[in-house]
Amino acid sequence: MIYDTASAWRAAREKHVLVFGMSGLGKTHVSNMLRAQGKWFHYSVDYRIGTRYMGEHIADNFKAEAMRVPLLRELLLSDSVYIASNITFDNLAPLSTYLGKPGAPEKGGLPFAEYMRRQDQHREAEINALLDTSRFIDRARALYGYGNFVCDSGGSICEVVDPENPEDEVLKALSRDLLLVWIEGSEAHTADLVSRFDRAPKPMYYQPEFLNASWAEYLHENNMKEDEVDPDSFVRWAYARALAHRQPRYEAMARNWGVRVRAEDIVGLTSPEEFTNLIARAIEAR
Repeated sequence: MIYDTASAWRAAREKHVLVFGMSGLGKTHVSNMLRAQGKWFHYSVDYRIGTRYMGEHIADNFKAEAMRVPLLRELLLSDSVYIASNITFDNLAPLSTYLGKPGAPEKGGLPFAEYMRRQDQHREAEINALLDTSRFIDRARALYGYGNFVCDSGGSICEVVDPENPEDEVLKALSRDLLLVWIEGSEAHTADLVSRFDRAPKPMYYQPEFLNASWAEYLHENNMKEDEVDPDSFVRWAYARALAHRQPRYEAMARNWGVRVRAEDIVGLTSPEEFTNLIARAIEAR
């Protein structure tokens, strides 16, 4: 690890961390707090994906939908209107909307082949955005004078790396420059996340092997064809399974590449000093 002892972490003039774990457990919360209260640069992997690597795909999808409306089609063809994504750190809806959900077209679903094509685009984009992290550490220092750096990773980071492989390209690159910190949720957190997702199911990235197996199982269990699937029903069904699939991968990332902290401790942080102390304790406990 870049900081092998708590004293090395505390003494470091520049602190570089990457926080990872399930979406909704405090990664963006703590990143925003560090940015707002201390001289920390906040690098959002999802924002980078949605702007640098998926922005053109997202905008083209908006335009394709607009071209179905005669008035908008005429305006687009004459360059009279401009359509773009307004993605922000706190609103990643354009990215998730583009990813979509598989199932019946009349219910907003995508053909499974198109859905998988977009999943593949996201995988490539996420890997590239993660590998950009070190360059942004240098940019933050050179442009803004920020030595402290927090990388706010997406919940799917564990799906695009092999945490048991000591030669994994992405994890090797990240661990050279940052301390990887797992925000670990409890069973109660998992139940709450499932309940929240059930109320508002949203698209997300899945590991292709997991997704193909889940799709085949869902079709078989429900005796359905692809175009008969309710998209929301499928992603609700898959979500809890996805969390169970990710948990051991997160754990392996923390065991082999970093440290772990509890989600309840992250949510309670109110200052960069408290964050420093929490990470020091996590390094000592490793």
